Amino acid sequence: MSGAVRFARAAHRAGCPRDQVENFLSGGYLPQPRQLQFHAAARAADHQEGPTPEIGFGGARGPGKSHGIMGQLVLDDARRWPGMRGLFLRSVGKAARESFQHLIVKVAPQYLRYYKSQAGVLDLPNGSVIILGGYRTAGDIANYLGLEYDVAAIEEATLLPEEYYTKLLGSVRTSRPGWRARAYNSTNPGSVGHAWYKRRFIEPWRRGDESATRFIFATYADNAYLQPGYIDYLHSLGGNLGRMWRDGDWDVATGQYFTTFREELHVREFRNDWHWRYWMAMDYGYAHYTVVYLLAQDGDGTVYVVDEHAERRWLVQSHAEAMTAMIRRHAVPDVRVTVAGSDVFAKRSDEATIAEQYARHGINLEAAQMDRVNGAAEVLKRLGDEEQGIAPSLVIHPRCARLIECLPMLQHDEHRPEDVKKWDASAEGEGGDDPYDALRYGLMEAADTGPRAVIIEA
Repeated sequence: MSGAVRFARAAHRAGCPRDQVENFLSGGYLPQPRQLQFHAAARAADHQEGPTPEIGFGGARGPGKSHGIMGQLVLDDARRWPGMRGLFLRSVGKAARESFQHLIVKVAPQYLRYYKSQAGVLDLPNGSVIILGGYRTAGDIANYLGLEYDVAAIEEATLLPEEYYTKLLGSVRTSRPGWRARAYNSTNPGSVGHAWYKRRFIEPWRRGDESATRFIFATYADNAYLQPGYIDYLHSLGGNLGRMWRDGDWDVATGQYFTTFREELHVREFRNDWHWRYWMAMDYGYAHYTVVYLLAQDGDGTVYVVDEHAERRWLVQSHAEAMTAMIRRHAVPDVRVTVAGSDVFAKRSDEATIAEQYARHGINLEAAQMDRVNGAAEVLKRLGDEEQGIAPSLVIHPRCARLIECLPMLQHDEHRPEDVKKWDASAEGEGGDDPYDALRYGLMEAADTGPRAVIIEA
């Protein structure tokens, strides 16, 4: 069986249509299996029920992400849509190591003569144009805003804050009948955009409920042509860097505080027992989220995070009703105490404190243990350490989505390494360390390390 026939069959299994396969074959490009999955997703975006406008590809280093995106843009999208305007952005640092010219030679050498390196434009004979640009800082993205691109590709997307990525999406639009504007991206775990990318692409992919996005996970093992020396380099990496670059582990981030958190280890479904000891912990907010956890502890000392309440811009009455409903939903016989951060006890005028307002609705709050360093240490202790054979004593139910997203994103405070760096939610309420604060209050209550005292944090 010829290589072309084997490729055609693999492409069919991946979901690539016949004309796409013919485009690649005529261009001399034979994508590997993971690349074929990416190409199939790109074609699926043609249809109203398909993913649009965002398709992510990657996870670890070395699977051939750049080659796949270039092949899709040049040999398929631009070829079948004459006059198309595309944008392909790369980090300047990476472009210095692997130039656009080198990439074109590897994927579509027959089009090299149409590459105008000084202008950074691939001017194809059918009128399609692909702008090949670079960015050194996030601010450089402004150079590409305000224009209309039928398709855009953004490499190393996690190098960008979400704000800049979103602004780029605003330029991905089209007036072409029959074409659906779209954005491709590739990246690895880590860097400034780790949290938003994980939320936007990785979590829907893990849950199996992708709709507006599609993510194709790949590692170096999916690239049969990768240089052995580079494979050896990836295998030599230890710790978090190895987990990110070699394994594509999205539960790790550079500077991560809770490096022992493992979703597969700490997150699982369970049935709570009425014999357990129950309490609640709250981190109060209005513009940012009020987060409340219902926690329980069994006879062996394991703490279970049973349920999560997280809402913003709600009045006290609504939160109190939701907390009461959460208790009833789980048929909890008795909540021993509800602890909260010191801000709810602060007197700001002649008005009632937040704690007094909750009391009017049947929720009596008591002061949580506020020591940040001891709180972080308690979370670390509860997570255990799989590599050292220390079993965890903390179990989180999958319904606690904000906590599961938050924990692996938390960083060391560079000025106080034993503490977790403060992380404020965005103006839209995304991100933030509110779930962590509520958890540490709850775990300090389980530890019962001393009397609760109201200490107003600066």
